[in-house]
Amino acid sequence: MKHNIHIYLFSALISVLFLTVGCKTVGDQNNPVATTYTTTINRTIIPDAVPVTPTVRIDDPANFAKRGYGTWHYGAGLPVQKRLDLLPTGYITPTGAQPAQLLRFFTITDIHITDKESPAQAIVFAPKAGKNGISCYSPLMLYSTQLFNATIQTINDIHKQNPFDLGLSLGDMINSDQLNELRWFIDILDGKKINPDSGKKDDPVAGTNNDYQDEFQAAGLDHSIPWYATIGNHDHLWLGSLPMSANMSKILVGNAIMKLPNILDATDKQYYSVGTLDGSTQYGTIIGAGRIDTMTNIPTIAPDSLRRSLTKTALINEFSKSTTLPAGHGFIQSNPANVFGGCYSFEPKSGLPLKIIVLDDTQDETDARPAEGIYGHGELNNGRYEWLMAQLQAGQAADKLMIISAHVPIGVCQGTAMDWLPATGYSSENNLIAQLQAFPNLILWVSGHRHLNNVTAFPSTDTTHPENSFWEVETKSLREFPEQFRTFDILRNSDNTISIITTNVDPNLKEGSLAATGRTYAIASNQVYGLPEVLLPTGSTSYNAELVKPLSTRMKEVIKNYVVK
Repeated sequence: MKHNIHIYLFSALISVLFLTVGCKTVGDQNNPVATTYTTTINRTIIPDAVPVTPTVRIDDPANFAKRGYGTWHYGAGLPVQKRLDLLPTGYITPTGAQPAQLLRFFTITDIHITDKESPAQAIVFAPKAGKNGISCYSPLMLYSTQLFNATIQTINDIHKQNPFDLGLSLGDMINSDQLNELRWFIDILDGKKINPDSGKKDDPVAGTNNDYQDEFQAAGLDHSIPWYATIGNHDHLWLGSLPMSANMSKILVGNAIMKLPNILDATDKQYYSVGTLDGSTQYGTIIGAGRIDTMTNIPTIAPDSLRRSLTKTALINEFSKSTTLPAGHGFIQSNPANVFGGCYSFEPKSGLPLKIIVLDDTQDETDARPAEGIYGHGELNNGRYEWLMAQLQAGQAADKLMIISAHVPIGVCQGTAMDWLPATGYSSENNLIAQLQAFPNLILWVSGHRHLNNVTAFPSTDTTHPENSFWEVETKSLREFPEQFRTFDILRNSDNTISIITTNVDPNLKEGSLAATGRTYAIASNQVYGLPEVLLPTGSTSYNAELVKPLSTRMKEVIKNYVVK
């Protein structure tokens, strides 16, 4: 997808708003996953063609299907692309012995679990933002919980056939720093009953399991899979873009819809009622959106104390209130030396010389406001740079391979509203990358944030030391089409190089389920906003790839002696 900055909308704008809208469906809504699974290696989801000029409005999902929007068919799969970008010229792939699997995990990111009836949104600004309007409003808002539940069921299905060692959530678990959104996220993973309604109880379509507001039983992640959380900007900032002010926090739990100046045009001195969705209507009708001086009546909504905002400390502590493993999901550990605020490290497999460093690289609420006004950049201030360097140095000294899990990718956002800001310890993003390349045991950086499927190579600048290099893999958002997650297999090759095989997976949705309706709305939203997803089998997108990483002489010996269990 080429709309790389669509998730920032306030100049380069508000980061992603995950919105889904309901309709009447049939089928078993508590079990929305098909009985088997496949990956994008086998087949891909291809939207059917629609007119270049939309013939339906984005706020009219009732007519999407009638106008041919949101329909799709299966297309050919995308093969695994072998990439040798980090290897010296003339490298020959070894033959003979089969690779040994060291670690297998999945990544999910940018789920944006959304309280669609929240009074603090940005719906009114969608028409002013052109293609970027998808970040303010699209008829996705109502199905975030149902789609996430279906994704977890798909992961469980894969796990039964090819077990995972762990899962990583790469941030933006929720949409806008609200307690009810975070509880839905954690409770879906824990397998609890989910009531995705807020405010007063609504039932847009009479009956059970047939509309987006109905309570459902989440499947829960298989309890044999430990999962770990990474902080994203939406998890602790208003819409991922601004610190929660006292006034914003008050509005969240009240009955008044938030009022703001035009966030897209500083010259516009008018104030706007941002709008919300009427959860009692079948298609989530927009209410209370408009320029205040032209509105005769701005509706009030039912308040809800569970919409309250969370400090970062409160956010972290909430992960202790979970029944899945590990306790605290990384943020709480028996060894306090492994934890620093929203950052921690862990070793996922006994005896395996590999550790995962989970890094909060989002902007802090205490930071000075960036020039363009949005807190969506990557950054390591307030001791996080020093903590990261200490973790890398310790891992290198202990002969451990290392993976960094962070929300904001590195080296791919220069010149955008998501590029990195300098901090104590590094003068620029390129300077930080050069410092990372000084640790040859760093093999992989995984991230989300941009809602893209990119794979980026960071080769060594010293041709005599190709091991001073690493890969970065970005995982697609579950927020918008194609709603996908990734699997990763870390392998030891017969020449003691490392292969990282990464595969994109579409949640396998049962026809007629609420989650499947959410997929059609996601496709239709891209079509109406003019944001086609181009599936490329090669190049930087690298939907499915084998990424080969050279190791130092020392680590080759360490890995060679590791006994695969």
